[in-house]
Amino acid sequence: MNDEKFSEDLDEVLSRAEEVGVTRIINFGDTLKSSAQVVKLAEKFNGMYAGVGIHPSEIENFDENKSVEKIVELAAQKKVVAIGEIGLDYYWEKDSAVRLDQQRTFIEQLDIARQLNLPVCIHNRDAHGDTLRILKSEGRGLRGVLHCYSGSLEMAREVWKLGWLIGIDGPLTFKNSAKLPDVVKTAPREMILLETDAPYLAPTPNRGKRNEPSYLIAIAEKVAQLRGETLDEVAEYTTSNAEKLYFN
Repeated sequence: MNDEKFSEDLDEVLSRAEEVGVTRIINFGDTLKSSAQVVKLAEKFNGMYAGVGIHPSEIENFDENKSVEKIVELAAQKKVVAIGEIGLDYYWEKDSAVRLDQQRTFIEQLDIARQLNLPVCIHNRDAHGDTLRILKSEGRGLRGVLHCYSGSLEMAREVWKLGWLIGIDGPLTFKNSAKLPDVVKTAPREMILLETDAPYLAPTPNRGKRNEPSYLIAIAEKVAQLRGETLDEVAEYTTSNAEKLYFN
């Protein structure tokens, strides 16, 4: 919600979300600057919370001392409920040295989450093997979600064994959703979260438009259709999962 795409009508966006039953929103930072912004938004609006961290595509200025200190400082704020969005992105980054830097930064921020006893929101794009390896070696004792899950069913099963959840976003509704429907059909109820990734990845029928929290209903409807459940059932257990992960 801190994105400039919401600068003109944020109040209306939040009203539409409330109308369809989306009563709590977590904004995730991807830089130190945006992490500070989402903390301020959380302080301003009821029902809004924040996650703080540095995205793998934004690690160029990551400083092991100053950046860690700032993330810890931000994470201490009352309405910060997670570390994220952190992780690995090999889609945009092909340089092996920079990929190693991403891994180091990812591990550093996992350690912050461990120290502060906070859950983690993970970005994983075209880095399935290294993401899973790092979770197995460095994510022990942590809890969290693989945001906007794009991996295989086999990987999902490994993720669930570790106690981590998968986030289901707009791509589930796309015609080219590939493996995701099978993952959603198979997932244990307690391992699914619903997300938007607003302002990106708006679900069908709004694909290509600015995404917003009220569109979460379209993702929930698709989950219900695939799993043979009612919308109310999906709403109940995914809300419960989010509460247990972020608010316990």
